[in-house]
Amino acid sequence: MPATSSKIGVLVAQLGTPETPTARALRPYLREFLSDPRVVDLNPLRWYPILYLFVLTLRPKRSAALYANVWTDEGSPLMVHSKAQTRGLQERLGDDYRVILGMRYGEPSITRAIRTLEQEEIDRILVFPMYPQFSCTTTGSIYDAVNRAACGRRCPWFFDRKRSMPALRFVPPYYDHPAYIDALRQSVADEVARLDWTPDRYLITFHGIPKRYVDEGDPYRRQCEETRRLLARALDLSDDQWLGGFQSRFGKEPWLEPYTEEVLEGLGAQDVRRIVAACPGFTADCLETLDEIGREGAEQFRSGGGEALHLVPCLNDHPAWLDAMATIARAELMGWKA
Repeated sequence: MPATSSKIGVLVAQLGTPETPTARALRPYLREFLSDPRVVDLNPLRWYPILYLFVLTLRPKRSAALYANVWTDEGSPLMVHSKAQTRGLQERLGDDYRVILGMRYGEPSITRAIRTLEQEEIDRILVFPMYPQFSCTTTGSIYDAVNRAACGRRCPWFFDRKRSMPALRFVPPYYDHPAYIDALRQSVADEVARLDWTPDRYLITFHGIPKRYVDEGDPYRRQCEETRRLLARALDLSDDQWLGGFQSRFGKEPWLEPYTEEVLEGLGAQDVRRIVAACPGFTADCLETLDEIGREGAEQFRSGGGEALHLVPCLNDHPAWLDAMATIARAELMGWKA
């Protein structure tokens, strides 16, 4: 069927954020997030009692306090930066494209974004996950949500009565894309240039996932390690100048190692006093970067004898990253003429 609009949709797909830093707002956000079988793949009969009786009664209040630490006058940092990225990509692609933001959890949802594009009679959509490294827990979940919204599949047994569906393309993992790596290099170099001291080490930390997922075939660890290697090379760092870690453990199951908090606590014994920390798996600053590394990580580092941890901001709306987004998007849009 011919396109009903000459424009092509580009969906910037991000994780999501609660609407406010309150327990009341955190509860539905965490419920949606932790009910996703891509994130927690335990048997629902086993997991849901734990989720509803314990996690959703205890964690929202604690998480709300942490979110309050990073909340800005404009709102959630993740939302602020994601909107800026969406605007920046729109400016670079031009009026032949309709760039829209969709969140996997919370609002504006992926479903709402897809419906908005359909209402504007746009039936060709490029999905741009804001996850450079693929994991079933992140990019895989984006695929699920987009396909459900676009095809009208609410669950395995029920479908909406959709009579037309858009053509979809997905930006593949770009963990080793030269434009992404160069944007990381520029963002780190710009930040280090502002310091009045020289770092003893560079810490390159990624969000962790259960080790079992990797053992079962998730390519996430391999892609993170390749990003680390390429970024260190781009920064002209020798092997003894940088180290890696995986953060944000949840639950009792073993996750990818080394654990970032243990790395930070042990650096003091190695006579490391000042470090620069970068989180290249996050394209926008959020709780896990600003609070977990910027505040908690700095405290862990000092507790082990360190003196200063400087957190490099995520790519956010750095011009080099916005240019890289446009480069990556244009490559995947080839063959679709607006």
